[in-house]
This record gives sequence, C-alpha cells and structure tokens, in this order.
Amino acid sequence: MRNEIRFLLGHEMRSLRSVDPTMTVLDYLRQDERLVGTKEGCNEGDCGACTVVLARLVDGGLRYEAVNACIQFVGTLDGCQLLTVEHLVGEDGSLHPVQQAMVDCHGSQCGFCTPGFVMSLFALTRHSETVPDDGVIDDVFAGNLCRCTGYAPIVRAAGQAYELKPRQDHIAAREAETIAALGRLADTETVAVGDGERRFFAPATADALAELFEANPEATIVAGSTDVGLWVTKEMRRLDTVIYLGRIAELARIEEGADGIEIGAGINYTEAMATLARHYPDMGEVIRRLGSVQIRNAGTIGGNVANGSPIGDSPPLLIAAGAMLHLRRGDARRSMPIEDFFLDYGKQDRAPGEFVEKIVVPYPAGGTRFRAYKIAKRFDQDISAVLAAFQLWLDGDEIKEARVAFGGMAATPKRAPAVEARLAGSPWNEDTVQAAMAALEQDFTPITDWRASADYRLRVSQNLLMRCYVETTDATQDTRLVGDRSLAHV
Repeated sequence: MRNEIRFLLGHEMRSLRSVDPTMTVLDYLRQDERLVGTKEGCNEGDCGACTVVLARLVDGGLRYEAVNACIQFVGTLDGCQLLTVEHLVGEDGSLHPVQQAMVDCHGSQCGFCTPGFVMSLFALTRHSETVPDDGVIDDVFAGNLCRCTGYAPIVRAAGQAYELKPRQDHIAAREAETIAALGRLADTETVAVGDGERRFFAPATADALAELFEANPEATIVAGSTDVGLWVTKEMRRLDTVIYLGRIAELARIEEGADGIEIGAGINYTEAMATLARHYPDMGEVIRRLGSVQIRNAGTIGGNVANGSPIGDSPPLLIAAGAMLHLRRGDARRSMPIEDFFLDYGKQDRAPGEFVEKIVVPYPAGGTRFRAYKIAKRFDQDISAVLAAFQLWLDGDEIKEARVAFGGMAATPKRAPAVEARLAGSPWNEDTVQAAMAALEQDFTPITDWRASADYRLRVSQNLLMRCYVETTDATQDTRLVGDRSLAHV
C-alpha cells in the first residue's frame, strides 16, 4: 500500500500523509494552502461558489472537469491536477482570457460567486474549441448561482472569452509537462492514509476493492461523494473508514456490449449521458437535468443506485428499461433485476462487504416507446418530486407489454404492477390510458412533504401517463418545455 496522496496543485507537487479522511477539498484549499479564491457558499454542491477544475489523464491526454470542492474529499485528488482561480493568472500577473472577459463584460458585481463562474467557464473552453450555443452555456452555468448580475453579462463573457483565445494560455503551454507528471504518479497500489484514528483507502483495482471491502464491511464507499459529502458537511457524520472508487479502471468503463450497455459503478453521469441518450433519448434528458455540470462530473449512476434513495433519478429509468444489477463480494458475484435491489426505505439487498460492480441496460427492442419525465420545483438542478418512466412494447395499436416505474411515490423506486396489468394486451388509446390512470391508485399511496403534496404526486403521475400517450400518438403536440431538448417524438 502507498501511504500518501499525490497530486498537482497547479503545477506544484503535493504529497499528503496524515489526512482527515473526510476533509473536503474546499477546507484544504482555504485552511491549509490559504488559497481563498475558492468560496464556501452552500457547502452542499448547489451554488457553485466553490467550483474548481480537476485534470485527469485519459487516453494519454488531459480531461478537465469542473467539480464542487465543498463536497469532494481530499483523497479523491490522488493522481489529478487541481486548478483554482489563482492558477489561471499568468506568470506575469496578467488575467486569464476568461477572467478578462468577465471584467470586460461587467460579469461581476459583489464578486463572491465570480471565481466559481470563472472556473466553470475555464472548463468549458477546454471542452469546446468554438463558442457553444446558448443552451450549452446555460447548462454550464446552471450550477453557479449569482444574486447580483442577472446572468446576462456572464453569458456574454462566455462569448467574449473565446475571442481572447483561452485555449492558448499558459496552462495549455505546460500540458505536456502536466501529462508527464501525472503519468509518473499513476500506479496500481492501494492508497491508505488517515489521521491516526480514521482511514481513507483508494484501491486501484476491482480485486483490491473486493478484498478491502470484505475485510472492512463497515466502510463507507464513495465515488463522487455528491451524497456522502453532505453526510459530512450538513449532518456532521463521522466516517471512520472511507473507500474511494475513483482510481479503479475496471469500474470506470461504459461499453455497448452484445447484451446491452454495461455501466461500471465508477462511471459518472457526464460519461454515461451521451451513450444512454443514443438509445434512450429521454434518459439523456433526465440526466442533463440531474444536478449541475459539477455534480454530473462527480456523481455516478452506480452510487445513485447503491444509496437506494426513493427520489434518486436513475433507478426509475433503469427499472423501466429492464436493467440488471451486478454485485460483488470478494470473489463471489450475483445479479438481479434492478427493481429487486430496493427492499424498503434505506434498505437494499446488499450483504456486508458487497458492492455494486456494474449495471447492464438492455437495448430497446423494435416497436418500443420509452418516455421519462422529471417533475421538480425548478427545471434545472433540483431534486425530483416525481420521476416517471414508461416503456411500452407496441404491436400496431396494441400494447404487448408495459414497464412503468416511479420515484418519489413510495419508500423505494418501484414498478406499478396494476398499471402495467391494465395496459398489457389493451389497445393503446385514451380509454386504456384513463383506466390505467385510475389503476395507479392501487399501486401507490404517496406522502406529503415539502417537495409536493400526496394529492399532487398522484395527480401528476396520472397525467404523465396521459402525456406519454399523447407524445407517442400525436407528433404535432408540443408537450416539452423550451429547455427540454430530448427527442420527444422518437
């Protein structure tokens, strides 16, 4: 085992041995490095004031990703380059093009949120060589909140930044040096650090993870820490043993295999979105609205499933698609239909020391219609009140089979068997839909909470079934909001 975390801070090497396993990157930057440009706003990954950029080695090059420093643990930096707003300034003190664009376009007022916007815009320039369309810019800034400027000057700065050639900066000039340095840090050893009482592990292989977790079944597994991070920052939980998945190449794969789309437990939403959207356009759209770019760059579908939240967005999608879940404990493996994994609120069919290895999503068969709808108080970056997913196998005008799943309607994400039974074998018409809408009351007795009332949840779920019918039978009907860019009429 290697008893140190190694990463680049800007272009300077850092090696940390005695580390609080749940110290956040934000606290490390501000308290240990005195780099205070990165701000603490919400401390839960919502406001974007803490946005930093991580560069990772991928296929011999660098992939830059904006993430929330407030919920990322320091141990997750191993093998990365960490860039903050301070690192964008040139060696001669000149502003970076994205910083200069913010000045030129008056994109800053009080300035508290500005470093986060700058880092999000910097990451955008690393992914797009030309000015992207307004929709992409809106997506990029959806995870950065500002109370002063009204966003228009900031959006204008995104266009202005490209005129100043942001990809020809001092960071790009040293990319070969960075690639070489990160290459020297790469190894297959398990990282094991701590603060004397608690431990942080980062295995580099799936076999090492299996052995480690079997020996430490009480450990908390983290991938993107977009959920677990809040246990620490908001609930003040003490996690004694943390195991991080982010260094395991076997779990960081998404492949279009013979049986379907294989999604490793370490694949984040950003990495999965395009592949899933090719086969299930509405899945891609739901994922696009799941959190912010920063959250999607860190959070994983495997983690969303493993945590078993009744309002997780990916489980209903996967249930409706007929996905299979693959688990591992030591050398033993097993699989199950994903809906069988969720037993009760906070309880999943997972033994101590057992972890989610991958998810396999079958390809949609000919004649199927797949629709998914996310209902939340805000269109972007909000937790769902209801998530509905429908897959119908049609033979002409008759429904051969139906898979219907909901999140936010029960203690677990689950199928709607009464609705499915009413749909199967019936003509796909309005009378069938009305009968299925009534059957929904047999499947769910939703609760009232601050996100929605029980009555609203039931009514909106019924109406979403009607919306699915309208979309799949009348292509002239416009049922999607402007911001919804899924292929509604496929």
